[in-house]
Amino acid sequence: MDLGIKGKRALVLASSRGLGHGIAVALAREGAHVLLCGRSGEALEANCRAINAEGKGKADWIWADLSDETFVEIVAAAVRDMFGGIDILVNNTGGPTPGTTQDMTPEKLEAYFFSMVLRVIALTNALLPSMKEQGWGRILTVASSGVIEPIANLALSNTLRPALAGWSKTVATEIGRFGITSNLLLPGSILTGRLDDLDGAAAKRTGKSLDDIRTAKEAAIPVGRYGTVEEFAATAAFLCSQPASYITGSLVRCDGGAARSV
Repeated sequence: MDLGIKGKRALVLASSRGLGHGIAVALAREGAHVLLCGRSGEALEANCRAINAEGKGKADWIWADLSDETFVEIVAAAVRDMFGGIDILVNNTGGPTPGTTQDMTPEKLEAYFFSMVLRVIALTNALLPSMKEQGWGRILTVASSGVIEPIANLALSNTLRPALAGWSKTVATEIGRFGITSNLLLPGSILTGRLDDLDGAAAKRTGKSLDDIRTAKEAAIPVGRYGTVEEFAATAAFLCSQPASYITGSLVRCDGGAARSV
């Protein structure tokens, strides 16, 4: 399928590794010009070299930290100077530390709210005028399956990420007439470094081995395994595509059927 995004300008947050990196690669392979963003300049530079070596799309990178109060200003300026505008915005952030509700101190809540929610909303607001002016745009926000089924020992994530669901749906109703879509993509257990960390924390918390933790988790997933970054990124790329122009205000799961709700 031709996704119709060759030459489109895409910004992918937190794309030095994991899901963000996978999405950047998938978009570039469709011919997009991708701006990678994150805190590891070395990783971002290496990712761009690999993408550009493939020759299907183009990639550049900027250093920016979501926890920095100047994040929105830095990224918006880079988009303006390097692209002149934006077609595709992939909002992606790192996940918070594991823990229970008793571990959710006001300081932690505030810090993660700024980096996971407020800066995503503020950056989107800053980039939306460009999309409106050209009459085309895609906003894709990566959250977590905890939005629909809270995950044990991830109280911070379960508390903050649902805010993005309500926001994304509201934005979709406001910008649809401009040819812009807004969707939320929820990963389940996708093989990344973040999942390694979470499984390791679960093993430590329960006293079980890492293999036992993973075997039990995979047994609870209808497809019987963890997902790959490539599978998740392909879903993201489609939601950013021209053929997906009638999909907006949606919450899309990529979790192997793990969530039990309809």
